[in-house]
Order: sequence, then C-alpha cells, then structure tokens
Amino acid sequence: MRGARGERGERRERQERNATGATKSIESIKSSLAPPAPVAPPDPLALLSVSNLRVAFRTPSGGWVEPVRGVSFDIQPGECVALAGESGCGKSLTAMAIAKLPPTDQARVTGSVRCNGKTACVFQDPAASLNPLMRVGNQIAECLRELPRPQRGSEISRLLARVGLPPSCGRAYPHELSGGMQQRAMLAMALALRPNLLIADEPTTALDVLMQRGVLDLIAEISRETGMGVLLITHHLALAAGRANRINILYAGEVVESGLVSDVLRAPLHPYTRGLVGAIPRLDMEPGGRLAEIPGVVPDPRLPVAGCAFLPRCPDADEQCRAEQPLRVFPNNRCARCCMVK
Repeated sequence: MRGARGERGERRERQERNATGATKSIESIKSSLAPPAPVAPPDPLALLSVSNLRVAFRTPSGGWVEPVRGVSFDIQPGECVALAGESGCGKSLTAMAIAKLPPTDQARVTGSVRCNGKTACVFQDPAASLNPLMRVGNQIAECLRELPRPQRGSEISRLLARVGLPPSCGRAYPHELSGGMQQRAMLAMALALRPNLLIADEPTTALDVLMQRGVLDLIAEISRETGMGVLLITHHLALAAGRANRINILYAGEVVESGLVSDVLRAPLHPYTRGLVGAIPRLDMEPGGRLAEIPGVVPDPRLPVAGCAFLPRCPDADEQCRAEQPLRVFPNNRCARCCMVK
C-alpha cells in the first residue's frame, strides 16, 4: 500500500502537468478576447483601497465566525482586478462588505475600505435582482433621481441603447426579457449612477458564451472610455485571464496569492493556485486522461484554523505549515501565503 507521501507526490505531478497544459489553453483563450482596459500608473489615491478587511458573524451560541480574514487589495482607475477561488472562499462576501450590502450590514466588519467615487454592482442572477413587479424603465429611473423628471425618459433610452437594448425594453417587465437582456438591463441601472467602480459578481454565470462575451466586452469598453475600475469576482480562471489586469486568489477567506494575471496563471506559486490551474480541462489532453483534482472541500469557517488553511488538502504540506502563514512578497510585486515557496 502506497504511503501518503507517494500519493501526494503523484497528485502534485498531475497538477503540475495539467497546470502547464492549462496555461497554454488560458493563453489561447486570452488571445481571442478583447484586451483588458489599460492600467493607469500607480496612484496612491486608488479608486478602491481595501486593507485587512475582516467580516465576522455572531453565532447562536454567542461566539463569532469569520468567513473573510484580512483581505487587502487596491484598484486603480481603468483597472480590472479579479477575485478568484472556489465557492465558499469569501469572494462574494468580500464584495458585499465593500458595498455595505446584506448580509454584511448585520456583521462585524473591521479593517479599512476607502472608495474614491461612486460604486455600482452587477450580480450573477439578474432575475433575482430585478423587481418582477416593475417595468425595467421604472427601475432604471429610480437610479436617476438627481435628474429632473422630464429628462429621465431620454436618459433611460440612452442607457438602454448604450447596453445594446431597444427603447421598448424599458416598457417590459423582467420576465419578458431573456437572461442576457436582463443582465444588460442591470448594467444599464449600474451605469445610470455614473460609477467610478463597478463590482461585477459572477456577471455571466447564467448566460451562454456569446452573451457572456457581449456583456464582458461592454464592461471593458465602458472602462476604457470612462476610466471606471472593475472588481471582477469569478471562479473561471480563463475568464480572468482574458479580462483582468491583476488577480487575487482567495481561499478560506484569505488572499493566498496575488499578482499580475499573466504571472500568476503562467507560474502559480501557491499549491492551491497550482491546483486550480491544473484542474482546467484542455483540448490537448489524451483520451481518457484524468484532470488533477484538489481533494477535500473548503474548510467550514465555523471551525478554528491552525496554521495554513489549505494544509489538509495540500500535496506539499509539511510540519512547518502548522504555523501561521503570513503573506510573503516576491519579485514583480507578487505575493503568496505559503512557507514552501522559495
């Protein structure tokens, strides 16, 4: 019977082998997409600056559970920054805390969030976000209260045209629109606020591939024209490769790796990032080939974490991983939360 070391070694080799091929697949996908918005030079007055953000909820027993633990990142004007990771890693909760939306309004939120301008949000399920009892135009009008009432009609038509919808969609109810049209209507509502920062939480999950590209191209075009920053939340690494300038990989509520998208996905430092890249299906895989899996699940935030949160699933785990793992800085402004990275 093989020992745990042998199994971990095989798993790591499979992850590295698939990660190399997956990186090529990501590059081919990236080359076929519209380029991301140009990045503004470093500016201390970033559109969004998040420092040591923590979100904790009180439990029925009177204790606290902390699903977001010390998240930090910046977004510059015209930049798209991705938050990526498995479901349950704290991506959406981080966005909710930044925007001060439920359920984080009932949580203990600490750290610093500084936003230099207006913020708008687009969520993954437009049907759940739109009011089914109101016409789309009336919902957009609620975001235009600063305009005199006589001017709102023309502005609604302009916004609908901006997102590729005819004026007739303003008279429709949400259920009369397709999923792609609903998402474009949500984007029109967001643009009505003239935001400096757009938080896009899985904005293409419910859309087919053509609609996905249309929505993402539109967001990138608006970002280039207005300098709007974008926080893109996704579990789709190929999407992040084609759309984001920088990426933060979240695991168990912590940033475990960050840097330029090209650097992180071509040569991942953290074992978790390596596992995510290695699990991407590839067209050049041999028939019957096996994807590299990441065994186990994301830890329950209600359970205490001693040392590295990824330790139970990591093929490189060692005794030193049981100690707290700080975020270490590497060349080219890359960061990784792993003591095994040299």
